[in-house]
Amino acid sequence: MKVHLQYGKEGIEVDVPTANVQVIEPTFVAGLPDEEAAFRQAVRNPIGGRPLRDIVKPSDSVAVVIPDITRPLPTDRLLRWLLAEIGGPERVTVINGTGSHRVNTPAELRDMVGPDVFDRVRVVNHDSHDGKTLLPAGRNVSMARDYVEADRRIVMGFIEPHFMAGFSGGYKGVFPAVADIASIMHYHRAEAIGHPRSTWGVLDGNPTQDQIRANGSLLPIDFLVNVTQNRKRQITRFFCGEVMAAHIEGCAFAKKTAMVACDRAFPIVVTTNAGYPLDQNLYQAVKGMHAAAQIVAQDGFILAASRCNDGFPSHGNFRQLLFDYPTPRALLDAIMAPGFSVYDQWEAQLLAIIALKARVGLKSELDAGEVRRAHMEPVVDVAARLQKEIDARGDVPVAVLPEGPMTIPYLA
Repeated sequence: MKVHLQYGKEGIEVDVPTANVQVIEPTFVAGLPDEEAAFRQAVRNPIGGRPLRDIVKPSDSVAVVIPDITRPLPTDRLLRWLLAEIGGPERVTVINGTGSHRVNTPAELRDMVGPDVFDRVRVVNHDSHDGKTLLPAGRNVSMARDYVEADRRIVMGFIEPHFMAGFSGGYKGVFPAVADIASIMHYHRAEAIGHPRSTWGVLDGNPTQDQIRANGSLLPIDFLVNVTQNRKRQITRFFCGEVMAAHIEGCAFAKKTAMVACDRAFPIVVTTNAGYPLDQNLYQAVKGMHAAAQIVAQDGFILAASRCNDGFPSHGNFRQLLFDYPTPRALLDAIMAPGFSVYDQWEAQLLAIIALKARVGLKSELDAGEVRRAHMEPVVDVAARLQKEIDARGDVPVAVLPEGPMTIPYLA
């Protein structure tokens, strides 16, 4: 069977060398025929709140939080439509909600928000490490100064299943997006990440989502703009208005269209990280591997195709954490030890858990030696490596997730 795997910007075609294949994809939802008209309809008839025009006054300073470059939100279009709705670009500050990720370059920001918006509006990076955050009274979480001091706060994002928070979107556009690094470290502590309900598609009783909601609501969000998207990066629905009401409705839609029940585990699972921009580094690529781990058999094999053109990445401790321990078990034991606290440990923790369940092969642009040091097998030719695995195991069933974490399989 020939399948198209989302890899980088172009993708790759792979001949899977067996007929015993199940391709697992989300339910395809067509893009909205007129996205701009649908946006206006959504912000003027919001879910659980007042129309956006009634909330933002001409004298208000407005902070608009957007996801960083690792998130495939059509931010340029959304900001253009938003400014047309509320006017006054001189009183709007767009905050790039990086969380603990690296800040984006001016060229990246210009591409993300669009040249027209970039030239008219103040656009700033949040940097969780720089200390330029403010502490809301009586709280132990500080946030970006521009966010705290604004008269009105608008948060943008998209909703899809998330491997720790249950679903993205909602208050996650604020926390950890514009929080300080100490708060982000506590949010990613080992016991929360390792909790069985900190996983795909779970909101209630999820300690990760509980923290997001508690900390994201420390300051009022005046309006939420969330979307769902299809594999063509077209907007399929808008979920706008009051944060909780809009987010819950959006999550129900995402679960129905992006999560797929499977009646068996698979000895071999092929996955991606949904292509650009999600597969730019290995840190992000753990999501696609984690999606595959939901249905891989114990001691099975996961083959992940993720370009990783931005490295592990080079900043942070993720790479060094993987290199510092000889085995996934040693790495996981260290992270779970009382008192252990290292920036980026959460992604290393999840990769270790995956590697203890199944061997992981990685098709990427990373150095082969470094892939091995990170407890994975470097793969050059996906089809050839699959043939080798099938020859060793016999005619076993193979699952393929061509869109990686855009589809979340689970055992029924």
